[in-house]
Amino acid sequence: MMAAQLLHLLYNIIDRIYIGKIPGEGTIALAGLGLCFPVITMVTAFSNLFGAGGAPLCSIARGKQDMKKAQNIMNNAFFMLIVTGIVLTVAGIAFHRPLLYLFGASDATYPYASGYMVVYLLGTVFVMISLGMNPYINSQGFARTGMKTVILGAVINIILDPVFIFVLKMGVKGAAYATIISQFFSALWVLFFLTGKKAELTLYFRGFRPEVPCIFEIVKLGFSNFCMSFTNSLVQIVCNSMLQIFGGDLYITVMTVINSVREIAQTPMAAISDGSCPIISYNYGAENIYQMKKAIRFMTQLGFAYTLSIWGLISLFPEFFIRIFNHNAELVQTAVPSMHIYFFGFFMMAFQFAGQSVFKSLNKAKQAIFFSLLRKAVIVVPLTLILPRVGALGVIGVFLAEPISNFIGGLACYLTMRRTILAKL
Repeated sequence: MMAAQLLHLLYNIIDRIYIGKIPGEGTIALAGLGLCFPVITMVTAFSNLFGAGGAPLCSIARGKQDMKKAQNIMNNAFFMLIVTGIVLTVAGIAFHRPLLYLFGASDATYPYASGYMVVYLLGTVFVMISLGMNPYINSQGFARTGMKTVILGAVINIILDPVFIFVLKMGVKGAAYATIISQFFSALWVLFFLTGKKAELTLYFRGFRPEVPCIFEIVKLGFSNFCMSFTNSLVQIVCNSMLQIFGGDLYITVMTVINSVREIAQTPMAAISDGSCPIISYNYGAENIYQMKKAIRFMTQLGFAYTLSIWGLISLFPEFFIRIFNHNAELVQTAVPSMHIYFFGFFMMAFQFAGQSVFKSLNKAKQAIFFSLLRKAVIVVPLTLILPRVGALGVIGVFLAEPISNFIGGLACYLTMRRTILAKL
């Protein structure tokens, strides 16, 4: 699952690397792409709502040997992914211009942001099938097949990106076309497997009728993941808006680079916690308490060791990570101090992920939703709006909000999980 997560990261990271290297316009083009992050994150949020929401329920049902319920959950999730994907496509394209200016676009960055966003939205259904249904492959124990879903798309994207961007001179639009084509083939792979003979649970729609209680159960559990992605989108919008006011387009590019580095740093931690979820959920259904505790402790210890190590690397070698995306001297000089502030105490993310994963795996929807909202909506967003205006902090205040939320939100989530879950186990 970690390999799959890292490969999935390549979908967007490769786009940013190539776009940042476009001669003469890479820096401003990267800012335009960064303005599209809230939309990309929102598509991911709805994919997680029905994907990450239903997959643990599938695992719990499988642990109880209730295969009919497990298959019903998967079918209803697929139906909702298709419907939601179509709605997001139509609404996003219709309102993309006012949305981008709301997100912090300027007249200079809008053409780049618009070019990428409209094309990307055309492939929303493919993205949602690929992201939303792959957890159902993993939840059945086919982690290697789930990894191949991502490998297929990532390889196609890596090949097509330079062709469309540089050879065909399509710029940011070319990056978007490469992404949706690669996601199309990933979606085909997922559907091929989930309708084939190898899968334990298969998509079967003869006589299918959407079941509101089942969909509600999926949404209730998936809402925590949705909140995490949705609040990430909200934070990106607020950050870009404040940076446009206090720093201008250059700081939009800086935040795009920092967000990209954060995704690189955060992905293995997400994979560790996501990889543990089916194990925790399955053993919860099978009432195997020993294996549950073992998985929770291993996940937390490994996550802490990793996040502490990656924080050290980013702190020691910030320029290396920045230059992956852009070599502009002014950008590098501006981004280095911003990265030091933003990533301070990054190891606290391990506790946030551990707590959230346990709540989600055990179907503790209320706790999972609460701590999703606490860190981003309750802490980061208000601080991002307030700190830049305190003591003339300006852009420094925008970057300070993240580490403060990591310490407060991470500790609150993990300590609550220990007292309410681990203590009882």
